[in-house]
Amino acid sequence: MGTSARLLRLLSLLQTPRDWTGVELAERLEVSPRTIRADIERLRSLGYPVHATRGSIGGYRLAAGTTLPPLLLEDDEAVALAVGLRTAASGAVTGIEEASLRALSKLEQVLPTRLRHRVNTLQTYTVLVGPRSGPTVDPEVLTVLAEACRAHLRLRFGYADRRAIASERRVEPHRLVNSGRRWYLVAWDTDREDWRTFRVDRIRPHLSTGPRFDRRELSDDDIETLVSRGVPPAARRYRTRVTVQLPAAALAERIGPWVGTVVAVDERSCVLDTGGEDVGMLAVQLGMLGADFTVDDPPELVDHLRLLAGRYERAVRA
Repeated sequence: MGTSARLLRLLSLLQTPRDWTGVELAERLEVSPRTIRADIERLRSLGYPVHATRGSIGGYRLAAGTTLPPLLLEDDEAVALAVGLRTAASGAVTGIEEASLRALSKLEQVLPTRLRHRVNTLQTYTVLVGPRSGPTVDPEVLTVLAEACRAHLRLRFGYADRRAIASERRVEPHRLVNSGRRWYLVAWDTDREDWRTFRVDRIRPHLSTGPRFDRRELSDDDIETLVSRGVPPAARRYRTRVTVQLPAAALAERIGPWVGTVVAVDERSCVLDTGGEDVGMLAVQLGMLGADFTVDDPPELVDHLRLLAGRYERAVRA
């Protein structure tokens, strides 16, 4: 292996997030530790900040510098990066589409033929199912939110809810969540003294950070539940209590926690406290429970269920 090829291979090894001892690098490159020390100095002279630590657990590591060094990728890493850039070019973050396409064109230009074929095959035979349009977010807002989560800094921002009602929110940010084309901020609302989720596209771009706070514990499962349940039933436009002819445990297995709460009546029935923004969708959800149920209110939902019952009955007669 020539010097230039060895330096590229050495640079590739140093780009992995770990420390390498001189002996390990020498064994990988099949040279002496003295040659490794000389190659490390060559990389430093070229502007690569290779740091060295002493001791039994010491070694070499490539640190962050003032410029981005050339990335040396394995085959699967290059394919994954290309697919990720294609996805980002049609994603929900405003302003990164053009940068993603520029980066993708640079990557595809240097991809070996075998890898370019794999990437093109994935692109040709992959179909995006679902809406291509939707809410977009400002990457600068995402950056501020992520930094506040990392540094445990309180945030104050303007927010518009689903009904476009504006409010001022003060929170302790915990995590950013990407679900489909939507981004959410999971945070502790200091005014409401409870966990809340905020659609990032509804956050006004003028955010202000405050003092640090002591981080509260919240598991990944709890975060998923918070985002999945969305708007609680009590805050939805139409709220209803439905008596369902199923044991409470059986119904709870059929629905997610975001649908509503289930309270047992007896061994064979329970009450589902739920709601929705549209009576049509709410009626469909109730019909999918797979059990008999009774509804007394709201009147709009009762009328819609009567309309559906008549329509289905006429369909059967026909």
